[in-house]
Amino acid sequence: MGEYEPNFKFEKLQIWQKAMDFGEDIFNISKGFPKDELYNLISQARRAADSIALNIAEGSISQSNPEFKKFIGYSTRSLAEVVTCLHKAQKRKYINQDQFDKLYAESFHLMNMMQSFRSKIT
Repeated sequence: MGEYEPNFKFEKLQIWQKAMDFGEDIFNISKGFPKDELYNLISQARRAADSIALNIAEGSISQSNPEFKKFIGYSTRSLAEVVTCLHKAQKRKYINQDQFDKLYAESFHLMNMMQSFRSKIT
């Protein structure tokens, strides 16, 4: 992770770490989108991507497992938004097929991780 020892429970979660990396990937790829998308697709994709890790972190500090499950659900919905943004970006030719395929595969892997994690929360 870095040069510090994680102190928060969520920092130790693989799904949070993966979501953090995924958010950075979306941020970086969206830098290449046209400037007229700044308040539309760029903003939406970045906010949704960041929301994945933010909701995992927020849910992890809840006092109940049902509450944590709810926040994992929010993260999953945000990931679905990002996937839709990726489809839009591909259709508008802001990203090529290889970029789409890579990010789509990352999205699918993260979705599976979150669903598996959520099912293990009792």
